[in-house]
Amino acid sequence: MINYEYGSPGVTVDQLLLSDSFVTGIRGPIGSGKSTGCVMKCLMISDAQPVQKDGRRHSRGAIIRNTYPELVTTTIKTWHQWVPQNIGKWKASGPPTHHIIDNERDMEVMFIALDRPKDVRKLLSLELTWAWINEAREIPKAIIDGLTGRVGRFPPKRDGGCINPQIIMDTNPPEVDHWWYVLAEHDMTSQKNAELNQSVTKAEESMREAGLLKKRQKLFMFLAQPDANSPDAENLANLPSDYYAKASAGKTEEWKKVYIRGEYGFVQDGRPVYPQFREHLHVREFELNPRLPISVGIDFGLTPAASIGQRSFTGIHRVRWEVVTEHMGAKQFADTLKGFLNQYCSNFEIESITGDPAGMADSQTNSDETCFKILKANGLDAKPASTNDPVIRREAHAQAMVRLIDGEAGFQVHPQGCPTLRRGMAGQYRYKRVQVVGDERFHEKPEKNSVSHVCEADQYRMLGLGEGRVVLRGTLGGKRSRPAYSLT
Repeated sequence: MINYEYGSPGVTVDQLLLSDSFVTGIRGPIGSGKSTGCVMKCLMISDAQPVQKDGRRHSRGAIIRNTYPELVTTTIKTWHQWVPQNIGKWKASGPPTHHIIDNERDMEVMFIALDRPKDVRKLLSLELTWAWINEAREIPKAIIDGLTGRVGRFPPKRDGGCINPQIIMDTNPPEVDHWWYVLAEHDMTSQKNAELNQSVTKAEESMREAGLLKKRQKLFMFLAQPDANSPDAENLANLPSDYYAKASAGKTEEWKKVYIRGEYGFVQDGRPVYPQFREHLHVREFELNPRLPISVGIDFGLTPAASIGQRSFTGIHRVRWEVVTEHMGAKQFADTLKGFLNQYCSNFEIESITGDPAGMADSQTNSDETCFKILKANGLDAKPASTNDPVIRREAHAQAMVRLIDGEAGFQVHPQGCPTLRRGMAGQYRYKRVQVVGDERFHEKPEKNSVSHVCEADQYRMLGLGEGRVVLRGTLGGKRSRPAYSLT
């Protein structure tokens, strides 16, 4: 028998338990009882099912985590704290499944990791009563979109149907351009965010018209727990008295902001490529000067990206826009970039378009085509960067970052126009940690991830503007010159 009382973790978890929204999410600090509340919610939904002919309440749920190791070491352990393996039948693989059959219920629970393609395929073909997404900040929104069509399909209608289909989610706070933030805070600061919010509104309207939502039922509800250091902190009665003091020891302010105060943010993992970057110095809202030309940087490959910026009269580099894609070929990217420039930059002259020198190689499908030839065929006269030396590329940015020009940083990023570049500069563009015992060690080359391509695109843009020559002049004779003024 489970001994759980309302109000035990706190008011916000109670709101989760009582919510009838089709999708309910809860975010908060570590140790705040989020996961326990989700386990209770799963059991409540199952136990609310009508009794069938065999005298049992039938349900089927899926519990989802982004990777298999985290699923096993964290999510499944949380589940078994409340529902032990010896209750019912536990199967540890393929995917892990807990099937509980007793006098009152027939409940099947599957644990699914998104780093296993066969499990993902199975997830999107399941017929479920409910689903729980653990640590939702690590899950793409496409999974939630897919799940909305899978819950509520078990038991089938002929056996009484599912009376309360729901998806629940818990998470530590994500970054400010994450889909969770956009939906929870109704952030409309970019066209992409506005389109996401509009798509949710349309989905809610269509589901209500189809009778899939009750009259006043919401499609999404997002709950936020209070700061763990505040008088309203939750779940303290179930934690050691010094839990948060020990958890905070030796941590950065950004870590404490996310994991203790429960605020949106990004915590670095690995060594950042640009330790010089400071949000309060280098992130600025601005508009480009129509009397000055713009510059474009491009990184090729299967996830091509571009950055678009301008050098001011005084020499400040300002990056206003980015074009970030996934799984896009060179021809489609050239057309996409051309369309973006026509839409947002038609009144500007283009000073330079500089790309990854690797784009000079012939394409795999046509030996007569290179990325640069494809761009030129689309009216974009791009040139390869003068070098692909990673040190020179990195320093082209770093030198500009530490300059102080008329009281402003010499390198600036627009927060809404360049969200991916901003995240990369803030630490997601990084040298991955080497998993060894002893002193900290890191790989020599930056990790290839979702932010690296646009960061490298902007390196090429800077090289196209001559910043590489500045770096080389500063290293002549084996000594690097220092700027007259520097930022700290």
